[in-house]
Amino acid sequence: MANLQKDRNEHGSYTTSVNNVPNQIALLGTSADPPTFGHAALLEGLCKLFPKVITWASNNPFKSHSSSLYQRYELLSMLVNDLSIPNLEINQSLSSRWAITTLIQAEKLWPESKLIFIIGSDLITQVSTWNQISQVLQKAHLGIAPRNGWPINKIDLQKLKELGGKIDILPLEIPTTSSSSIRSMARKSDIPQAILPTLIQKNLYGMK
Repeated sequence: MANLQKDRNEHGSYTTSVNNVPNQIALLGTSADPPTFGHAALLEGLCKLFPKVITWASNNPFKSHSSSLYQRYELLSMLVNDLSIPNLEINQSLSSRWAITTLIQAEKLWPESKLIFIIGSDLITQVSTWNQISQVLQKAHLGIAPRNGWPINKIDLQKLKELGGKIDILPLEIPTTSSSSIRSMARKSDIPQAILPTLIQKNLYGMK
């Protein structure tokens, strides 16, 4: 089992000090539409906290997407390969619109591991509406990565706790860079160099 030391914080929930133990796996699904420096920072931060980090490109039922799932998977793969972190890998078999489906697959792949399902603080308000959310919270801890500009709301956390959620607020601070802002403004400065040439070559997200 993971050894998570929890202390009350100002939000009335929990802060987490994560000890790097062998059977913890952090799971991060992302639209990656496109991958940004924010994605890179989150992946790097998670790899310092957890012995294994798995990521994949997914379709978010709350969003529309600018590129196909396969294209986003290719871009995310480029970012993961460029980061070249030993405990980071991409596993597209976990991709699903529904977290419960992902977690069922993860349990099959790593039956002895403790799963930490990672979300950014910008998604907290959505979680209570997820498909089969009670089962999701039974199968995994919810690891919340604070994002600049999206403060963690005490009321939203309380809703999740009432649903039986085991919530870990991770000691990370993710920059405000977002895929949606890139799609609307085509800012090359927010795009990792590993994927920028592909975006320009294929004229994706307005990159020319």
